[in-house]
Amino acid sequence: MQLRFISLFVLCFLFFGCFQDKSKLRGNLKLPPYEDLIAEVESQRLAFQKEYANADEATQNTIEEKAQSYLLKKITHDFFDQWYGTEWDFNGTTRTPRIGKIACGYFITTVLLDAGFKIPRVKWAQQASEYYITRMTSEVKRFSGKTPEYMKGYFMDQPDGLFVAGLDSHVGFVYKSGKKVTFTHASYYDPEVGVQTEELDGDNPFAKSAYRVVGRILTKEMIRKWILDESWSV
Repeated sequence: MQLRFISLFVLCFLFFGCFQDKSKLRGNLKLPPYEDLIAEVESQRLAFQKEYANADEATQNTIEEKAQSYLLKKITHDFFDQWYGTEWDFNGTTRTPRIGKIACGYFITTVLLDAGFKIPRVKWAQQASEYYITRMTSEVKRFSGKTPEYMKGYFMDQPDGLFVAGLDSHVGFVYKSGKKVTFTHASYYDPEVGVQTEELDGDNPFAKSAYRVVGRILTKEMIRKWILDESWSV
């Protein structure tokens, strides 16, 4: 009887353990080489570009929508998975996930650059986040003194998508998918874990910040520049 109870306890532990947040552990997953991911995305971009060049306006709109869906999934799954577990450091500038350390701004600009956006990675990472958020998108909202609950409500009212959130002294990605909203960033609260995904109202800079500037990215204009391989100015 006692052995049966112990076995049941172990099974329950393993079962419920499967549902815990693994974002802090994904850095240990066996992943394909990062260079392969970058090459795959560039190959797909070139395919979209070729199709786009020979399309009428209606078809171009459809291609933009396909490219938007493709990049949203690639960034929030494949790129985030690659970077999970990369340690944070205020001066971190690594280009390679889980090798070296990375600062919060460099995490944002490196992911976007490696996903094929021709942005000035270093110059932008050295600026206040509001500077490059407003250059990437015109869909920008500013919030002062709002609670994490209020912010979650704001995102829940938005269509699914990816945002960059600039904070008092930090920056990260906010991903809204269905009824779930998460914050992915290189965390100085937990520097040895570094890049991770958390709830908006957790013990993290998003929840604690008094000021937030939020920009929706992967907009139609941003996707068009990606397809056409156009650069952003400093």
